Amino acid sequence: MRITAVTCVKNEGPFLLEWIAFQRVIGVTDFLFYSNDCTDATDRLLDQLATHGILAHLPNPATNRNYQMQALKDAKKQKVVKQADWVWVADVDEFLNIHVGDHTIPALIAACGDPQAISVTFQFFANNGVEAFEDRPVIEQFQHSHNPDIWCDQTAIEVKSLVRRDFPLSYYGAHRPFHDEEKHPAPQWTDGSGRPVPPRFRKRANKRRIRAFPARHARGHATLNHYALRSLDSYLVKNDRGDVNREHRAFDDSYWRERNDGGFHDPSILRYAEPLKAEMDRLKSMPGVADLHQEAVALHRAKRDALLAQEGYRQMRDQLRAASPFPPVEDALRKELEIT
Repeated sequence: MRITAVTCVKNEGPFLLEWIAFQRVIGVTDFLFYSNDCTDATDRLLDQLATHGILAHLPNPATNRNYQMQALKDAKKQKVVKQADWVWVADVDEFLNIHVGDHTIPALIAACGDPQAISVTFQFFANNGVEAFEDRPVIEQFQHSHNPDIWCDQTAIEVKSLVRRDFPLSYYGAHRPFHDEEKHPAPQWTDGSGRPVPPRFRKRANKRRIRAFPARHARGHATLNHYALRSLDSYLVKNDRGDVNREHRAFDDSYWRERNDGGFHDPSILRYAEPLKAEMDRLKSMPGVADLHQEAVALHRAKRDALLAQEGYRQMRDQLRAASPFPPVEDALRKELEIT
């Protein structure tokens, strides 16, 4: 079974080896990376891995800021995608945690009945008070999340999708495949428990739910662990990717607060810790790879230091340190109910 992972990156250098190694552990055989405007050795590390046959790396073809969608449009015509039995569209902060069989993608596919697509529900993992960036696996550092069935005030939570070669595909979306509903009204399509996805999701009947459906009981066979925050250091660097100067500007901490609910402990992904380490060590043993990884780590820390030389980023750091532990909608409800 050939499984191709497709992803877009910008300045993810310190996290690349963990993500690639993890995907290989769960059964991904091929990778197609698109990168743009990297300053932390991401592109050079990908090029080095490409020379060892680990992945394919292309410059993002986007002609505007719609980087992901233009890359996915291009991916459809690339050989590494066309030859795949399954395509997995995901980001470098997303890890597919499979609960069945030998905990690989083929085991998930079998448990779901070999459908034409599988959409697996997110579970957002909190920062949980981790301030300093450490060069060790993200999946080990962050083990707390929101209640799996409820995120903020939402019971419908976003998904990412595995797509089989014979899915009647019009185009890949970042969260789900799209198809001609008149010609192909009901492709075989399940959630992460092997249940048919809700008809309104499949038919795009509700624009607010085009990327989401109810999460309750949807993760029986797999969960998509999403580490959107990581450490406070890394979050500052992540914020900089789309905002080069924060001097004298207000900062909205809603994104952080919405994803920083650590009330639920879920260490189940640690089942992969030992094989992940072995695969990371194998990648690092390839000529040039370990050196470029260390360069990326050093550049990540240097960017953090440069940002904290700016008053605006120091204010952002302090604001996040002091942020309410509740998302904005929950804070508003607590105030309305006079809960202290």
